[in-house]
Amino acid sequence: MSEKTLTVVIPMAGFGTRLRPHTWSKPKPLVQIAGKTVLDHVLGIISTATDLQNCRLAFIIGYLGDQIKTHMDQYYPDVETSYYVQEEMLGQTHAIAMAREQIEGPTLVLFSDTIVHDDLSFLLDPGHQEDGVIWVKQVEDPRRFGVVDVGDDGYIQDIIEKPDSMENDLAVVGYYYFSRGEDLMAAIDHQLNQKMINKGEYYIADAMKLMIDRGAKLKPKAVNVWLDAGVPDTVLETNRYLLEKHSVDNVLAELPADVEIIPPVNIDPSAQIRHSKIGPHTSIGPGCRVEESQITNSVIETDAVVVSSHLNGSLVGERAQISGINGTLIVGDDSIAKCDT
Repeated sequence: MSEKTLTVVIPMAGFGTRLRPHTWSKPKPLVQIAGKTVLDHVLGIISTATDLQNCRLAFIIGYLGDQIKTHMDQYYPDVETSYYVQEEMLGQTHAIAMAREQIEGPTLVLFSDTIVHDDLSFLLDPGHQEDGVIWVKQVEDPRRFGVVDVGDDGYIQDIIEKPDSMENDLAVVGYYYFSRGEDLMAAIDHQLNQKMINKGEYYIADAMKLMIDRGAKLKPKAVNVWLDAGVPDTVLETNRYLLEKHSVDNVLAELPADVEIIPPVNIDPSAQIRHSKIGPHTSIGPGCRVEESQITNSVIETDAVVVSSHLNGSLVGERAQISGINGTLIVGDDSIAKCDT
């Protein structure tokens, strides 16, 4: 095994059923938001801890996983990435265990549809003493989430899935760090061997409870922003946030006089826009063509064509052809939606 600063394990084998029709033709991490794929945004977060070339990436893939390989080969050729196929959907730690040969030393585990706004550089600080870190966000109603119970010493003493009370309001967001990946794997192996299964799946929360019972010091790390890319509504919310946060007003250098832009937007330089109004909160991907249209609060993916349409709150897949549509449209890759009236 090569010497690397950080091992990063990302389970991404799920079918992405809540994001269909987009995930019929591509895995969820390759859905586009604010000018990049979800995977690109996640890798950007990881790079705040250390350069990606100092990382050993372990991707647990499944349905359409070959597209993940192609994306990494094209855009991240110098990043060491290993792939493990999860053929049975038996949960989070079953997926993580697929990459056991990679899991040693400082290890970051995260899920591919979750984006947080945080700087991870503190993880590799030599003065960092905790056995692990669990990222959390304070929520108004914790009963829908897994939450942590923090003791007086500041360390996590329990993890509670969908609590009945409102007492613990720090929800687990899906990012986890372990100073020794070996300790995580020991807990996962015990969990799998003892068949500590819940509704047919193995959860990382149960493995971390085992670690706590064995004396591990896990500390909560609060984030102010927790973004999700798991369903169409949250994809649009995440797109809005990223465009606003980064003050994106990325438009073509030369626009026809009949094009109106309302920031924030992200329009790829290769897109062609004519006699249209774009924005706010709209992303137009590479190779798109938009004519005689108004598009707001939407994501239009690579090579899509939108003509004579008024779209709001829409997700339009790659190479889709849209004409004469007014309203909200959620269509996947290579779709055709036309109204001639």
